[in-house]
Amino acid sequence: MLNVVIFGPPGSGKGTQGQKIAEKYELEHVSTGELCRKAIHTNTHEGVIAKSYIDKGELVPDETIIDMLDSFLEKLPVGKGIIFDGYPRTVGQAAALTEIMKEHGTKVSVMLNLEVEREELLNRLAKRGETSGRSDDNSGTIQKRLEVYDERTLPVIDFYKKKRLYKAVQGVGDIEEIFDRACTILDKIKK
Repeated sequence: MLNVVIFGPPGSGKGTQGQKIAEKYELEHVSTGELCRKAIHTNTHEGVIAKSYIDKGELVPDETIIDMLDSFLEKLPVGKGIIFDGYPRTVGQAAALTEIMKEHGTKVSVMLNLEVEREELLNRLAKRGETSGRSDDNSGTIQKRLEVYDERTLPVIDFYKKKRLYKAVQGVGDIEEIFDRACTILDKIKK
């Protein structure tokens, strides 16, 4: 079973590539961002907590995300591979994911890190902010999100490097070119 963590800073294309990978490899696509947005929309307890953090450009607390994710995994069909989009965002979440996956009788197969230069990220996020209507795509929040990413999320790379699950993917270029780079890695792992 193929279980993929798709990783990268805000604006790196995780959502786009995650959807394409999920479709090609018939994986269940789980985006903690989507889980949070759904919880916020339905005004659950976790949603209220998540919104208070997201609106400030901060990370939602690990416990809240882990609870949402565990509930999601419990509902999945047995044997279905998963692509994790936007999770884990901290080393604590990465460790928790390892444990949750073990409890469900599986493990992470690979972490694909979409590498994109900072200036390109800023351009992408500014463009997305003009069209998305997302509260976290404004200039002040974008800068804060990138700072939080550098401080709290980047260490997750070392977590997966130590487990020998880390793979870098050049995240600049045409969407299909980036997808082909990711698929080259996944095809080798799937064999």
